[in-house]
Amino acid sequence: MTAIKAHKFSPIYILHGEEAYYIDQLQQAIIDNALTPDEQAFNLTIAYGSDIPEAKPILTACKQYPSFSQYQVIVVREAQNMGKNSRGNATELNLFKTYAERPVMSTILVICFKGGTIKAKELTDAVKKNKTGVIFESAKLRDGRPVEQAAANYAKSIGCNIDDKSASMLASNIGNDISRLFGEIDKLKLLVGNDNRITPELIERNIGISKDYNYWELEDAIIKRDAAKAYRIVDYYERNPKNNPVVLTISMLFSFFASVLLVQTSKDRSPAALMAAAGTKSQFRLSKFEQAARNYSKIAVVNTISNLRRTDVMSKGIGSRQDAYRLLNELIYKIMHA
Repeated sequence: MTAIKAHKFSPIYILHGEEAYYIDQLQQAIIDNALTPDEQAFNLTIAYGSDIPEAKPILTACKQYPSFSQYQVIVVREAQNMGKNSRGNATELNLFKTYAERPVMSTILVICFKGGTIKAKELTDAVKKNKTGVIFESAKLRDGRPVEQAAANYAKSIGCNIDDKSASMLASNIGNDISRLFGEIDKLKLLVGNDNRITPELIERNIGISKDYNYWELEDAIIKRDAAKAYRIVDYYERNPKNNPVVLTISMLFSFFASVLLVQTSKDRSPAALMAAAGTKSQFRLSKFEQAARNYSKIAVVNTISNLRRTDVMSKGIGSRQDAYRLLNELIYKIMHA
């Protein structure tokens, strides 16, 4: 994106992967930065894979020259549908191989392949070998901390401050649907005060996510060994399973206790070393790990990690037919008595 905004374009862009958001953002940035609105009228071609079963019309267009502009931009959207009714998707896309070896430098070709990894190996190999383009895989973010970090980074990029709890509330309830996540942050930006801060209260009032029944509060209850509060939150999860899947809760607790163990066993006790060991850049987050490290012994943390592994397997129906939320209740009991 930095290169695109600096008008340092490549002749070919192959944007593929499961996360559509970044593919859409990049292809639009290429259009907006390579062509002015007036130039787009004559030098922008947008085609859809289902409408162009063969590569030949696109290849022909690529070899033409721009009209009163430095570049022409050709975008193939939904390239995963190209050639499905004829020779096959990979076969059709591989016809771009020869063009990729010697592209027209005044043409910017953008191939958007959504929903998975592009299989046209001849094309991608040609781009790599001849260094004629950029291949970007837009991977789906894993639930949990990666989504929290994405929320925090996006909020910062649009001039908002967001604390760890607020990012966790959004990540826990929205999940890794990046388009929806960023859309909610965009709405919250319109409602922030003079300090531009997104708070749990703002989220609760305007998005309908409870600040009292989310993963962050569950984690806090576990740190403090507040069993009553932990059970109330799990009960809320059970009544609202769509937004509170057990597998995600277990995954996040596992990550938390793994970090606690790393803090407990670190030889270097300086804050910088402990943050590095725990994989965080947040002093606030480190304080939570340290608090848990004081309230749970090393053997208790090790036993908890073992119980988390076991519950994760059982919640997926392996070796147990118990309800997942009943298993989560049992897990909370084991953690509190570790």
